[in-house]
Amino acid sequence: MDHYTRIQLAITYLEEHLQEEFNVKQTAACAGFSAFHFQRLFQAITGLTVLEYVRRRRLSEAAQHVRNTSEGILDIALNWGYQSQEAFTRAFATYWGVTPAKFRKLEDESYSLKLQQMIDFNDYRTQLGGEFYMNTPRIITLDPIHIIGYEYKTNLNDNQHYGEIPGFYHQFGTEQKFMDIPDRSRPDLAYGIACNFQEDGQFSFIVGEESASVTPLLKPGYVEFEIPGGVYAEFKVDGSGQDIRKMIYGSWLPQSNYERGEGADFEVTDVWKSTPEQLDMKIYIPLK
Repeated sequence: MDHYTRIQLAITYLEEHLQEEFNVKQTAACAGFSAFHFQRLFQAITGLTVLEYVRRRRLSEAAQHVRNTSEGILDIALNWGYQSQEAFTRAFATYWGVTPAKFRKLEDESYSLKLQQMIDFNDYRTQLGGEFYMNTPRIITLDPIHIIGYEYKTNLNDNQHYGEIPGFYHQFGTEQKFMDIPDRSRPDLAYGIACNFQEDGQFSFIVGEESASVTPLLKPGYVEFEIPGGVYAEFKVDGSGQDIRKMIYGSWLPQSNYERGEGADFEVTDVWKSTPEQLDMKIYIPLK
């Protein structure tokens, strides 16, 4: 069963439980993925986080009840996961520019909202099949790598991380945070590690270096991270690392014969060979 078919199983589960509390771990389990991997795949393929998709689907179903039934707006709001009529009205107006009460009173039946329909991942398979071209990755085996770095917080929602991660690197360099890493063993290489994903899309991005120190006394904001040894796909970056990740998760991985392994993916930049215009970077994705 391929990735697209497996994700569609999760979508079916979401639709059957759309009025219940969202549980990303249970949803991902229906596709046979970890919550972290499911979220990355889903966003790379659709452009939406899973939580954004669920919110749009709930709001769309609620809007149809506003239009097609005489049910009270408060009852509709509560039935579709909103804590109050005010919260529902605010979300409705923010998304469509009209309140639910005004929408219900509109006599012009031709006035329609752009609703979020249930996604069919078979459509994405067709659309993405030949859209991306990228160099074939090297499949390599790595030993464990001990990293010490500074931990930043960002979010998948609204592609917030795309804008923030370059700033993390810039701050790490201009503030010379690397100088507070003990026993730096490869100061020419900067690591960027995406980890600690939460159900609401938040995650940590660690910028750091290899260190020979184990369990050292660290300054506030610094953390240790062990990159597990194992098999990885190594992608050479030509352009934006974030664009490459979209291709990896949105096209290469779903169409490959590989499964993503557990653990964080990471990127390695050779700082001495890189310029702002041209990065010397490689991205590593764990495989199993």
